[in-house]
Amino acid sequence: MSVRILALVGSLRAGSHNRQLAEASVKLAPEGAEVELFEGLAEIPFYNEDIDVEGSVPAAAARLREAANTADGLILFTPEYNGTIPAVLKNAIDWLSRPYGAGALNGKPVAVVGTAFGQYGGVWAHDETRKSVGVAGGKVLEDVKLSIPGSMTRFAETHPADDAEVAGQLTEVIARLHGFATEPAAA
Repeated sequence: MSVRILALVGSLRAGSHNRQLAEASVKLAPEGAEVELFEGLAEIPFYNEDIDVEGSVPAAAARLREAANTADGLILFTPEYNGTIPAVLKNAIDWLSRPYGAGALNGKPVAVVGTAFGQYGGVWAHDETRKSVGVAGGKVLEDVKLSIPGSMTRFAETHPADDAEVAGQLTEVIARLHGFATEPAAA
């Protein structure tokens, strides 16, 4: 039985290096792990409790919740926007946090990784994302980290899947997430 890992990307840009990193995770998933890249974060309206009503939840938000509910774990790929988490990813976390105490993230192992232009690879955004996921009920894998600096130069001519160092690190992240997702407590 394969472990299903849902990948969310915090950048909507077509040429996003974080999207490329997520695509690499799909290709590099070790045996026994399947990474599914979620499409459609741009279509999800900003979270508003007034529209989060049973029977009339916006279709894009319902698809996100269903994908997260059926996943064994999640991997979030985030750049750093103005020193913090991109709004599209924060919005996804907000939708997945509801209903309170029983949201789609509740008890699921979650790893946060990514790349950014700066010299620290987006660590502030990654830390903020881990905090938000933890508050939303996810089981944040605090010691599973990958922050790749200098994305604009490092990936200018090389896809992350073709960067041996990054491919090895990403494969390790997915393998560790797979291990947490198969622990009896995670089931």
